[in-house]
Amino acid sequence: MEIKEFLEKLKKINPSLDFDLIKKAYIFAQERYQGLMRLSGQSYLDHCLEIALDLARMKLDSASIATAILHEILERANVKKEEFKKNFGQEITFLVEGVTNIGKIEHRQTERSSENLRKLFLAMAQDIRVILIKLVNRLHGLRTLYVFPEEKQKRIALETLEIYAPLANRLGIGEIKGQIEDLAFSYAYPKEYNNIVKQVKDKYIQGERDIKKVIPLVKKILTKKNIRIIEIHARTKHYYSLYRKLLRFDMDWHKIYDLVALRIIVPDIESCYAALGAIHKKWKPLIGCIKDYIAIPKPNGYQSLHTTVFCQEGKIVEFQIRTPEIHEEAERGIAAHWYYSEHKGLKVYIKEKILRQKPAKEKEFKKELNWVKQLQEWQKEEFSSSKEFVDSLKIDFLKKRIFVFTPKGDIIDLPEGATPIDFAYQIHTDVGHQCSGAKIDGKLCSLSVSLQNGQMVEIMTQKNKKPNRDWLKFVKTNQAKSRIKAWHKKN
Repeated sequence: MEIKEFLEKLKKINPSLDFDLIKKAYIFAQERYQGLMRLSGQSYLDHCLEIALDLARMKLDSASIATAILHEILERANVKKEEFKKNFGQEITFLVEGVTNIGKIEHRQTERSSENLRKLFLAMAQDIRVILIKLVNRLHGLRTLYVFPEEKQKRIALETLEIYAPLANRLGIGEIKGQIEDLAFSYAYPKEYNNIVKQVKDKYIQGERDIKKVIPLVKKILTKKNIRIIEIHARTKHYYSLYRKLLRFDMDWHKIYDLVALRIIVPDIESCYAALGAIHKKWKPLIGCIKDYIAIPKPNGYQSLHTTVFCQEGKIVEFQIRTPEIHEEAERGIAAHWYYSEHKGLKVYIKEKILRQKPAKEKEFKKELNWVKQLQEWQKEEFSSSKEFVDSLKIDFLKKRIFVFTPKGDIIDLPEGATPIDFAYQIHTDVGHQCSGAKIDGKLCSLSVSLQNGQMVEIMTQKNKKPNRDWLKFVKTNQAKSRIKAWHKKN
């Protein structure tokens, strides 16, 4: 791609970028990448430019775009770090190093793979842009995974499903998560993938036909209530997400109601609830299938109103109702916040929201970025082996999340399978140490029971109580394990 064409495409996406910096990065990269080709036959320059364009579509800043163009320079073009830093400064050098240093997170429990994972999470905790660039890079890599031997295809695909897709989910980037999961699914579990694709083809077609019949009826219902519809469209479920859901329901297709869902975009929160009420007045909802993620967002910040109703001819249809802002965040997650403070810019965002150097609007972002702060603290923990590190990483940060409530209504975000003891240590170390019992929804419970989404948990404490070493047999989070071990080591 010639520089003129590339810059014109960028200007259409985001005219407020620093084009002097981006042009400088292009010229530097063009000289250094000359003659370098990927196994797919694509030049390294074109590969990097495509990633840069995708990041621009995600509305990332000029430093991120420049990093995407230059991210192969240190590793592939033998450019010295000192020369690079002299040309592009500390910020872009850090980002390029962050992306290249984690280029080979191997799907093996070895000291080397553990150290690469540490590099990834340390760089990410310092600057979240590292993982955003890496996620888009991984997406492009998966599209040409066919060039590698079968063993390598499977390793990269499994690594994607175990590390990168859960990271995209934690950052709320639904658009990238769905794409990389489906691409990796076809290589990691080809038999299962082919079965799903084969079985779902006709179901998708029928689901879309049903939705098309419902759309004019919904428009009529909402217009009658003076609810303005900005957009209304069908959303088909991604293959891997569908496969995971089928596993939970013993492969029973009759329990999958959201194969094709109807997504309604309305102007504001008030209109979301008004639309929900209007739909329920027309069609009966399924019991237990109304989910208010606006009042209580998912741990990754996802918001929407979900309801499943009996529509025309008894057809079961899921509705997802949200505002344009909520929709933008559901698709692009943490990246959605950046462009839209053009008067502030990304550096201010990072200072205020991640490094907490200013208090402005702190509550707005506190919950969604709380786990990034936890990540910074987690880097300080000591692990006895690389296996313990990787296992802890997968549980503490990459496992499916649940949210439970304190008696005061505060939401506590925990990994699936967490116990009241994990909950107690999440509140405070002393609460964990002095825990003498727990209640779930007002009833006494075992300290080893697995908590479920939406429960209210109350911890009973006893002064001078000591943490029980047997708790280590069932607690899930590294935070709880390390605090219990530290107490017994000290005492």
